[in-house]
Amino acid sequence: MSRTHGFPPVTRPDAKILILGSMPSRESLARQQYYAHPRNAFWPILCSLFSITATKYHERSQAVAERGVAIWDVLHDCVRPGSLDSDIDEKTAVTNDFQAFFNGHRQIAGVCFNGAKAESIYVKRVLPGLDDAAAKISRNRLPSTSPAHAGMNFEQKKAAWRSVLKAVLE
Repeated sequence: MSRTHGFPPVTRPDAKILILGSMPSRESLARQQYYAHPRNAFWPILCSLFSITATKYHERSQAVAERGVAIWDVLHDCVRPGSLDSDIDEKTAVTNDFQAFFNGHRQIAGVCFNGAKAESIYVKRVLPGLDDAAAKISRNRLPSTSPAHAGMNFEQKKAAWRSVLKAVLE
């Protein structure tokens, strides 16, 4: 089975919040865009919260970064036969270099997880290797924006995301 490789972060050096997914879906990999599945609520939520009207991926990504938000995934690569987080073979998972990221982004005040899997892998595999300053960065799990997470509707997800992202929204 072939390895799935993630993307580099969407970020600027002055980022204040880091949003982490687990690994891009097949749709995202095919389009080379974070959260590319048309039913994923990620971009509609962020565009609504930050009043972003751009429709092109590059412009939306840049607008989010300009507002202090970085986007990345916990995993650099892994074996995952499907698109679901439950398909990730954790024995094959390689995490991204978060210590280097935090060293280059000293203003990061919070890490937000787009779902439980990203948080679980980060806490288990990344957190133990971080220096004290990086390990103390506040962490929040947000409801997954994936269409597979149908337990909440769009407005409920958006409200949860707004409450956590309020620091960069103000």
